[in-house]
Amino acid sequence: MKAKKLLALALSCVCALGAFALAGCSGGSNASSDGSGSSTGGAISVISREDGSGTRGAFTELFEIEDADGNDATTTSAVVTNSTSVMMTTVAGDSSSIGYISLGSLNDTVKAVEIDGVAPSADGVKDGSYKVARPFNVVAGQSLSDVAQDFLNFIMSSDGQAVVSEENYVSVADDAQPYTASGKSGKVVVAGSSSVTPVMEKLAEAYQALNPDVNIEVQQSDSSTGVQSAIDGTCDLGMASRELKDSETSQGVKPVVIAMDGIAVVVNNDSAVNGLTSEQVKGIFTGEITDWSNVA
Repeated sequence: MKAKKLLALALSCVCALGAFALAGCSGGSNASSDGSGSSTGGAISVISREDGSGTRGAFTELFEIEDADGNDATTTSAVVTNSTSVMMTTVAGDSSSIGYISLGSLNDTVKAVEIDGVAPSADGVKDGSYKVARPFNVVAGQSLSDVAQDFLNFIMSSDGQAVVSEENYVSVADDAQPYTASGKSGKVVVAGSSSVTPVMEKLAEAYQALNPDVNIEVQQSDSSTGVQSAIDGTCDLGMASRELKDSETSQGVKPVVIAMDGIAVVVNNDSAVNGLTSEQVKGIFTGEITDWSNVA
């Protein structure tokens, strides 16, 4: 009788542990760890950016997520978000998700994974060890107002580049000279990329502290809209988080690289995944890999 009770107790413990394991797989996280940070199962929820996003354009190019004709081959099952902040919120709220954001916008609401064994960092972008990187451009039309040119001068000065570095982006002007307040007045409209917007807002704040009679208005949209706005003359400076296309520069606008930025591949904080190869990222975003169990 006593042996039967012990057997029943043992079986109940096994069942409880089995139920706990199943709950863990289907509850807060669709991926579990084997101790090495790899995933052992669960459908992958792919989160991407909208068409026109400079981050999407740079991401698909860097990871070769393209078809034979060079067109974007992101899986049609991807959830599309329209800004960096919405991307982060979406990934933070979906335990099985994977997405990508500007490295400078990374915070503790999501987890950045290593790519080919290298963690994303500003130092890694600068020394070339982290290869998932792209330029931040401002786009100027054929003529700039004196005050818009002065703001651009500030951005490329040692003072402006210090702001770039403080915001976790990579300075592109190590030999830049200090900026002297101009005493100018007026308004400058800067429009475009949601990835460039955060550092542009910090640059505008620092510039206006030195030139209180200038109003810098930063309008967030996407890179393609920012470039087109500069072409159309509806803004003084466009923002683009990618290289400009020949079809854009042929219309008279000129890009100025103000910083370099990494693109961080991010997963939910509860994910067991800590690193991926470039080929795995490509497979996930093209839809060839659809389950975390296929990521070793």
